[in-house]
Amino acid sequence: MTSEQIIFDPRSAEFAADPYPVYAALRQLETPYYYEDVDSWMLTKMADVEAVASDRSMVRSLDDQLSEAERKAAQRKINWHEMPFHERFVQTNLLESEGAVHHRLRTVVFREFTKSMIARQREAIQSFVDGKLEALTDLGEFDFIEDFAAHVPGHIIGRLLGVPDEHCPQLRIWSENVVRFFDIGRDDTDKAIAEQATKEFYLFLMDLVAERRKNPQEDLLSQMMLHREAGRLSEDELIATAMLILMAGHGSTIDVLGSGMHALLRFPGQHQKLRADPALVGTAVQEMFRYEAPLPYFHRFATKDCEIGGRSFKAGTRFGLLYGAANRDPARFELPDMFDITRSPNRHIAFGKGAHLCLGNHLAALDMDVIFSTLNQRFAKIELAGGPPEYKRGLSVRGPKSLRIAVTPV
Repeated sequence: MTSEQIIFDPRSAEFAADPYPVYAALRQLETPYYYEDVDSWMLTKMADVEAVASDRSMVRSLDDQLSEAERKAAQRKINWHEMPFHERFVQTNLLESEGAVHHRLRTVVFREFTKSMIARQREAIQSFVDGKLEALTDLGEFDFIEDFAAHVPGHIIGRLLGVPDEHCPQLRIWSENVVRFFDIGRDDTDKAIAEQATKEFYLFLMDLVAERRKNPQEDLLSQMMLHREAGRLSEDELIATAMLILMAGHGSTIDVLGSGMHALLRFPGQHQKLRADPALVGTAVQEMFRYEAPLPYFHRFATKDCEIGGRSFKAGTRFGLLYGAANRDPARFELPDMFDITRSPNRHIAFGKGAHLCLGNHLAALDMDVIFSTLNQRFAKIELAGGPPEYKRGLSVRGPKSLRIAVTPV
């Protein structure tokens, strides 16, 4: 099959339902596939994706190499202009920075986002999950996404940062309205929604910062404010980093909870294996991330001439890193389209690699460990209610819109 014969349309219902045959066809090409809609060469093989993701000469943004006029032109090209709050707090955060700035900001967050700190959240996560499931147990049937999964990450990340519980539901709305503007096909309506959400998010965090200055707490925001006072980050960087922490792990965790639950329902033998041996939850969770990468696409720009996938490219070339495709690469995984909760080793790339490795991967894994362990302890039977779920459309997301399940308490 040639590249001209491949229908690559991430906005289609067919792609949303099952993108993996398309990914497989792209992997069969001798050289990377050019996707004109985002002016990117799409990488689908694990070797190519890992090589670019771990190469420090491959960057998220070329802004520091552009003149102000060139930077403004690049903004206009992707419709990221005339968004003062979005430009100030989203387009310039830790994720979008490079070099010395990225290293400084990442060092600040790493000092606080330690494995031991994450591990200490288990009790709080367990308590919240127990409370949500207690209210749903007697229903017999509910939407796993809307009634349960959508509530968990916002509260967990919010509590970690220091957001009062009553404000955590709003975090989901702001996060989704900002993040949706990162995908393909965004229009001026999406733009207005993203800018308004960023503004409201900023005003809320500024009020929270003012409160913490008066009354510091044992939370991440109070610790970050100490770094601000020590000159390790600016006021804008503090707000942008707090916003990123709340956004980055929110929607993606909801999505992988939904796709992970769906995978267990699609492969009942694997679900039964997990019930029989709860100690497998760790490898099961990692397989959920591999099988349906919740953030299946990121990009990098080449800062120098290079050769990738058997083809030469000039500096400035944009590469699309299709994590969802790489995680099904038969060159890396045996029977890649099989969901196997005992898969080991499982060297997937759902969390990225290199300088932009996801900082929240341990928290997301802990959330899922607690959730799926608790579900199997509380319910003797979990079944799909209704037909197959509809998955979200887009290049940068992967997860069901809703997932109705029928449950039988233990």
